[in-house]
Amino acid sequence: MATAPRDYYKTLGVPRTASADDIKKAFRRLARQYHPDLHTGAKKAEMEKKFKELNEAQEVLSDPDKRKKYDQYGTDWEQAQNFNNARQQAWTRGASGPWGFNQDSRSQGGGGSEHFSDFFESLFGNRGRRTGERDDLGTPGEDLETDVQLALREVLTGVTKRVTLREPQTCSTCVGSGSLRGRPCTTCHGSGTTTQHKTIEVRIPAGVQDGTRVRVAGKGQPGAYGGKRGDLYLHVSILSDPIFRRQGSDLHATLPVYPWEAALGAEVTAPTLTEPVKVKVPAGSKADSRLRLKGKGLPAATGGYGDLFLALQIVMPTVVSEEDRVLYERLSKQRHPDPRTDLLDTARRR
Repeated sequence: MATAPRDYYKTLGVPRTASADDIKKAFRRLARQYHPDLHTGAKKAEMEKKFKELNEAQEVLSDPDKRKKYDQYGTDWEQAQNFNNARQQAWTRGASGPWGFNQDSRSQGGGGSEHFSDFFESLFGNRGRRTGERDDLGTPGEDLETDVQLALREVLTGVTKRVTLREPQTCSTCVGSGSLRGRPCTTCHGSGTTTQHKTIEVRIPAGVQDGTRVRVAGKGQPGAYGGKRGDLYLHVSILSDPIFRRQGSDLHATLPVYPWEAALGAEVTAPTLTEPVKVKVPAGSKADSRLRLKGKGLPAATGGYGDLFLALQIVMPTVVSEEDRVLYERLSKQRHPDPRTDLLDTARRR
């Protein structure tokens, strides 16, 4: 059974755009975790294998030249480089080589370069192709993740958000080679790539839940060897609101009313996520009584909208006039049940 090619980036747990410093830090962290001397018994043998893989990945990815070749050819980069060198030598010298092509064969139909290319292709697949050629075996790009915060009003209507992403680009100074005049490129620090900030607009649908992971297809990192782009995932968090509290698709809020509005009934103005509306407070309403406004909540997953519940809060006027005081005194002289009776009875039974 064929062994799957090793992915050095996955071995170290870093993206393909990781900097040299990121690779060094990842290796040191994993080396401390998997060092064989820290384990015993059967676990030690397993860690020795893992530690060897870490060393191999670190050795290649920490060397700019090796990393560039690995990115192009994968784990067979050394063999691929040898074949490329042999091909160049054969083309230059026009002499017969171990693969049986020479100057004469190049002058005839289907020359040496084609034979070599077929042989090279059979060993390395599409990894040896140049940019611009079709590559169905390309490596997909890394997925990206970012956080997005929404207000309740945006949850109600849906919203288009501008998201800024960091995207790797071929270094314009060294044209992706990672070096200039035999030295590491100072612009990309030998990686061959630089980071460009890119702003895109994404549409978040109405009714999204707190903690939802929204997928935006094809907006992740570009793929290697012509592979398709990765995806962008938005982690949605909903900001707390000074008026409304969310419970599923329903909303809850407090509606202050005066004592006489609660006692006699009244039509008052109440807030919603859109425009204020008129609501009727029934006569004889008590504190914490709830009014239900159907369909004034948020979009529900099953369709339609949730409700808005208003809890009545009886408040006193901030300023009491002399006329108010007279009315309160007259009211106090009337006989009323003690509102604290149930409270006192419960306290006695404890």
